[in-house]
Amino acid sequence: MKLVPLGDRVVLKQLIAEETTKSGIVLPGQTKEKPQQAEVIAVGPGGIVDGKDVVMQVSVGDKVIYSKYAGTEVELEDEEYIVVKQNDILAVIK
Repeated sequence: MKLVPLGDRVVLKQLIAEETTKSGIVLPGQTKEKPQQAEVIAVGPGGIVDGKDVVMQVSVGDKVIYSKYAGTEVELEDEEYIVVKQNDILAVIK
C-alpha cells in the first residue's frame, strides 16, 4: 500500500532523534520529546484549496521542521507517518 496525499497535504516520516554525549557517544531514543524534524515521503498536488491557489513548496526527500501539534499520525505496514497541511511545515533543512 501507498499513502497518496490530497490537496495541500504532505506525508512525513519522523526522523529518529539521537542524543550525543560530550564525549561523542550516541544514545539513541533518549530524548524526552519527539523531534519536529521529518522527511517528506509524499506531496499532494496542491491546486485550488479553500478557494485559494496553493503551490507546493516541498518535494519528496526534503528534510523539514513542522509544528509541534500538527497533523494526524497514521500507521501503515508497521511504519508510522504524519499527514500535515503544507502550512504546518515551518522550514526546509538544507
